[in-house]
Amino acid sequence: MNQPPEGIFCFRKEGTDDGIIVTIVGPPGCSYEADVLELDLDLPPRYPFHPPHIQFRTPVYHPNIDNNGRICLDLLKMPPTGAWKPTLKLADVLVAIKLLLIHPNVDDPLMPEIADEYINNRLSFEIKARRLHDCKRKRSLAPSLF
Repeated sequence: MNQPPEGIFCFRKEGTDDGIIVTIVGPPGCSYEADVLELDLDLPPRYPFHPPHIQFRTPVYHPNIDNNGRICLDLLKMPPTGAWKPTLKLADVLVAIKLLLIHPNVDDPLMPEIADEYINNRLSFEIKARRLHDCKRKRSLAPSLF
C-alpha cells in the first residue's frame, strides 16, 4: 500500500487486517483508458503459500473477467494448473492484472463469446467495453434523488 505500481492505489478495507480495496486507473491504449476500476483483494490465511483472492468490483467487459468480477489469470491459481509462487509480490500480480486489461489472453478466456468478439470484431468489442464504463460513469455522476 505504501509503494503501489503506477496507476494503482490500495486502501485497507475497514474492519479487516487482510482485505484491500485496489483501484486501477485504466491504462492508455485500451478500452478502459482513464476509467477507475475497483477490485477486492483478500489474503487467505495461508498467504503467501496460497494466492490472494482478487475480484473486480467494477463491471468489466473483458474476455478474462466474468460478470461476477472473477479473473482468469495463471498467477492467481495454484500449481499445477496455475503459476502462483510464494515469492510473487502483490504489486507484481496487480501489474499483471493491469497488463491483462491491455492484452487479453484470448487463448484462455473465461468468457469465450467475448474472446471471439475481441478476435473477430474488435470494433464491436471496443464499443461494448466503453459503453459499459460510460454508463457506469454517468450513473456515478448523476445526482442522488434521495
